[in-house]
This record gives sequence, C-alpha cells and structure tokens, in this order.
Amino acid sequence: MIDQFGRSVEYLRVSITDKCNLRCVYCMPLEGLPWLQRDELLSYEEIEQIVRVMAPMGLERLRITGGEPLVRRDVPELVRLLAAVPGIRDLSLSTNAVLLAEQADALKAAGISRLNVSLDSLQEDRVDRIARRPGSYPRIMEGLAAAEEVGFSPIKINVVLIKGENDDEIQDFAEITRKHPWHVRFIEMMPTGANLDLSAQQFISCTEVLHRVREIDKLEPVPGPFGNGPAEYYQFPGAPGTIGVITPMSHNYCDRCNRMRLTADGQLRPCLFGDLQTNLRDPLRAGEDLALHIRDTLEVKPERHYLIQGSDSGSGGLVALSQTGG
Repeated sequence: MIDQFGRSVEYLRVSITDKCNLRCVYCMPLEGLPWLQRDELLSYEEIEQIVRVMAPMGLERLRITGGEPLVRRDVPELVRLLAAVPGIRDLSLSTNAVLLAEQADALKAAGISRLNVSLDSLQEDRVDRIARRPGSYPRIMEGLAAAEEVGFSPIKINVVLIKGENDDEIQDFAEITRKHPWHVRFIEMMPTGANLDLSAQQFISCTEVLHRVREIDKLEPVPGPFGNGPAEYYQFPGAPGTIGVITPMSHNYCDRCNRMRLTADGQLRPCLFGDLQTNLRDPLRAGEDLALHIRDTLEVKPERHYLIQGSDSGSGGLVALSQTGG
C-alpha cells in the first residue's frame, strides 16, 4: 500500500472500544463522551475480516488500542483471530495497564508480543490527579510487573508531558532506564477539543526534555526497540533501557508515516487528525468488496497534520484522542 506521497503503509492501529476506565486530563473530558452503542461497534469477527482484506494489500503490523482496549471483554480471543491472518507478523497492544495484571498471561499466549503502557507520573497522588480515577497507580504498577514477568518485550512507557504537573519528573523517568529494560518515551501534548487550554498553557517540548536529561549523564542516539512509531531514541551508557521523544508539535514527522487507523465503529482514518475517514462497517455488513474503499482512503491520505497549539482547527472536530485510538 503506497500513498500519493510515496509512503508505504503497512501498519494499522485498531481501536476496539471508545470507552476508558480513566479520564486523563489531556485525553478525555471528566464526564466522558456519548459512547458508541453495541450495534455500532465492529465485532471481533468483523475486525478480522477487514484485516484479512488488508493483509494481501500489504498490511503486516497491528496495534490494538481503545479507549482502553482491556475494558472490552475477551480481548485475547480477538488477538488469536488476528494472529492467524496470513501476512500479519506483529501484534502489539496499547494500554493504561490498570487491568493488565489479570490479563497479561492470556494476552501473551494469544499472540501479543509488545506493549505500550501509559504512565504520566511516578507519584501516586499525581497519577490520581492526571487520570482522575483514584487508586489507579498501584494497579498500573502491578500490570507492569506482570508484563515483565510473562516476557513482553519491548515494554514502552508513554509519558505525556504537562508543564507544571509532571515535567519535574523527567529525570526520574529517565533514571528508570538504568534499572529496567524499558523504553521511556516522552510525548508532546497534542491539542483536541477537550484540552485546548491545557495544551496551550502547559505545553513542553521534547527539546527541553533532552536538555534536562543530558544534565544527568551523556546521551547517545540509538536505533531503539523494534516498532512502528516515530520516536527518536537515546541511551545512557550501559543502560538496559532507552529514552525516546515523540515530537508531533515541535518537529513534524509525517513524512515517514506508515499507518492508518480503524476506529471502533469501523471508520478507516488515513490520519489521526483531520476529518477524512471511510466507513468500512456498513459496506462490510452489506457484503461489498472492501478493497476499493481501502484504496480510496489510501489515495487521500494527507501529507501531514495541521495541528496548531491551543486550537482545534487542525483536529477535524476531534474532542478526545480516545475517539480514534490515539
């Protein structure tokens, strides 16, 4: 799958629910959103059918996302279905890890090899404040311990930067990479309809992150772990883990985008932001050939996003990142 700008698309992020058990301040309104109804959601079998169409076209890698994917029942069953699709050679999962401890072993056995875990602070009270769900921190740490125990590798820790809230922990997060083979990735906050004030007033760039981390010790650029993402990685001398930066706002990386997104209600989106999407659910249920719809979506994949800090003009009306799987 080659788009109009010559980029090869081999990676699909598959959202399986718009619901989440947290209400992170940069991601979702405290009151939540109007949730999708059951009949609007793609079934696991429908997701499998879409992937079976896309795999011969060049799709090789899948990431299961949400919302929080583990709030949906029987996720390992979906993983088994997708792992059996010829041509799919990599399955990963993004999670906040609150429900991971009890599901880690089953997910690993079903075919998930790699995890991205959201963790925005190493202080329990701050996690409660950012996630707006008390008691989350110990469950997240239990989930990370279980992930390490069952052998997920690599484990990536995603930290969304919030100036005045968690940026004083940048060095603490960096130090984790000396103790664990984890890959800590600092992510610049992206504006959506629900976080405009926050993203405008409390934005911090990854340039500042690297400056602060270099105050601890020398950093060397490294290739980083296997994956599909845009992070640039660095490493302390002799450290088992790495430090990554993801810079959607300060240093646009759209020129090497290799992905599309499938929302929980079956919309194929060529970009996280903007208003371009193709309804695959209804044609699928009508028995139509999806390949033409997929090619049409690939042909309109935009050259880049047009986000502006503090404005929702480039988000295409997106209220929360949970609506598209992030």
